[in-house]
Formats: sequence, structure tokens, C-alpha cells
Amino acid sequence: MKQTSSYSLFNIVTALAVTMFFSCKNNFKEVQQIGVLQNEPIGIAEDMNLKYTDSGRLIANLISPKMLDFSNREFSYNEFPDGVTLNLYDERNKKSVIVADYAIVYNNTDLIDLRGNVLITTETKDSIFAQQLFYDQKRDWVFSNKPIKYVSPTKIVTGNAFDSNRDFTSYGISEVTSTVYLDEDTSQ
Repeated sequence: MKQTSSYSLFNIVTALAVTMFFSCKNNFKEVQQIGVLQNEPIGIAEDMNLKYTDSGRLIANLISPKMLDFSNREFSYNEFPDGVTLNLYDERNKKSVIVADYAIVYNNTDLIDLRGNVLITTETKDSIFAQQLFYDQKRDWVFSNKPIKYVSPTKIVTGNAFDSNRDFTSYGISEVTSTVYLDEDTSQ
């Protein structure tokens, strides 16, 4: 009888061990999250200076005092809470500059969401003002569905949407709300 009892005890311990073994699942993402709060970035970088190149040619340069890395999220992104300066270079190495108070770069889509006092200064010294603007890195396209103001040496145009190529040589303003032509000769 003693032998049967220890045999039953062995079966119970084995069953318990097997149950515990199979009830634990190996989830690498959960292991990665240990010690990282869900709403906290996985990393913080200061004094960022990211350079984007294509075939060895500089095409963009993103500068920011601070970047929060949320690549630990299912839809990963990098946040720039203290603003950004984005320099875009054309084939002739001419520079257009986009400045914004805040930005998010969505890693899966290569879309940059620029917000708050967005100012674009083109290489021809035209200026575009907006509260929100997007830069699609894959398509090399800049666009906004928010009110904008376009200022050139000859006119000021306001509208409710804007889109342009990355060099600002081909652009469109939709739903134009006003156009003011400037007098080029101010001496008369």
C-alpha cells in the first residue's frame, strides 16, 4: 500500500508540473515590456541630428532637441515634443526648411506629422505657414488639410489645403480663401 501511495503522489506531482509547464507561454513581446510602463518611451535621445541619404546624397536632415522612442508599440513612432527643424535638399543641393513646434514620425508609414506654428521656407525664399503639415517620405510629398498661408515676393494666398512636391517647385492650394497681389515696386 505504501508503494501505491508514492506512485499516486508521483503522478500528482508529474501532472502538476506538466500543467504548470504548458500553462506558461513564451511571449517575447511581454518579456520585452517587463519594467517598461505602457505609456512610457523605450528610449529618449537629446540633441538629435538625423540625416537621410539616398545613394550617398543627402536628401533630408531632421534636427531636434529631444526625441522619445516609442518603437516598443505595435504601431511604432518617434515623438519630438520640443519641436523639429527639417531640412529638405533637392537634386542641386538647394535647401528648403520646415520648422514646427512638435512632430511625430510614424515608422511603419514613413509619414512625418508636423504640428504647431509650422513654417516652410523654400529655397526661392517663399514661405508657407500652417498649424499642421504632413511630409510623406516615401512619396516625397508635403501636404495639409488645414488652413495655410503662402507668401511669395508677388502675392499672399490663403487656403484650406496645400500639397507640394518636396522641392516646392510644383504645389497647389485648394479652397483658396483670399489672394493679395503685392506691388513689386515700392518706390513709387
